[in-house]
Amino acid sequence: MRAHLARVDAVLVQAVIAAALSFAHLHDLASAAGQDGWKAWAYPVSVDLLLVAAWKRLRSGSSRTAGWCWFVVALVASLGANVATAGLLDLADVPDWLRILVAGWPAVAFLGGTLLAHTTPARGIASAPAAEVVSVSAEPETAGPPADSEPELKRPAPHVPAALVNHARKLADDHRARTGSPIDTDTLRARLGVPAPLADAIVSRL
Repeated sequence: MRAHLARVDAVLVQAVIAAALSFAHLHDLASAAGQDGWKAWAYPVSVDLLLVAAWKRLRSGSSRTAGWCWFVVALVASLGANVATAGLLDLADVPDWLRILVAGWPAVAFLGGTLLAHTTPARGIASAPAAEVVSVSAEPETAGPPADSEPELKRPAPHVPAALVNHARKLADDHRARTGSPIDTDTLRARLGVPAPLADAIVSRL
């Protein structure tokens, strides 16, 4: 754990030193190009912020082309200031083209930071699973009648022997003579001791 912290501390110290030197070089160059006062301090801040935004885009793993483009732009600005202030450029007599570059840098930094911060990274579009297609018939199907509502098939009338019919006729005549009314099916079935379908068949024959 301590070794890890030592490595992290060393990296942080090195990063702070490099950032401070680069910050000072950018400030000196902006000041020499006519950007005095607080403006000279704002230039290195804008360069460092653009570097951070480009690095975050590279770390995100998406839209790496834009990230590399603006990272190189900010790196060139930082390295250019470091080289220019290393004695290769007379800061007392800055050329006009460099003054133009320094004056135009805020617009470039604003454009790059805006594009990096407010542009949605292009992500791979996962293929959506195909939706199940339910085919619907244009014409509604004619629903058949329920099974319970199907009409009962008529059973064939049972065969009635002629002797049984004659016997039933005698019982019917006797019942009419005693009661004055025709015999009903239930009474005839009870007198004959036959099932209901057979009694109905006999009554129809009387």
